[in-house]
Amino acid sequence: MTMAAGHRITVEQGTEHVRVVRDGQVVAESRAPLVLRETGCPVRYYLPPQDVRTELLTPSDTTTHCPFKGDASYWSLPDAPDLVWGYPTPKAEVAQVKDHFCFYDTEVVAA
Repeated sequence: MTMAAGHRITVEQGTEHVRVVRDGQVVAESRAPLVLRETGCPVRYYLPPQDVRTELLTPSDTTTHCPFKGDASYWSLPDAPDLVWGYPTPKAEVAQVKDHFCFYDTEVVAA
């Protein structure tokens, strides 16, 4: 989908096995991530809430605004502020990512 001149975002259902490990603890693991590709940005994996150990996350007061995706909320781990973000009310063009979680350090697990 073209968002603006030269800017593009796509969201697709992925089949990659992705995992987030922090200090030796698995924080999230999914075989059904949404794969978001955006011009000028690294590929991001948005994980469904059932694949994230949300009990480990603390809501943050941090918010950011993306003109293409909307307003992001953030969550922290005790030693990692604002490690996780998501779009509770994303723009219609990326509606699939609603209530999914995205991490800065997501590893793709080799099959």
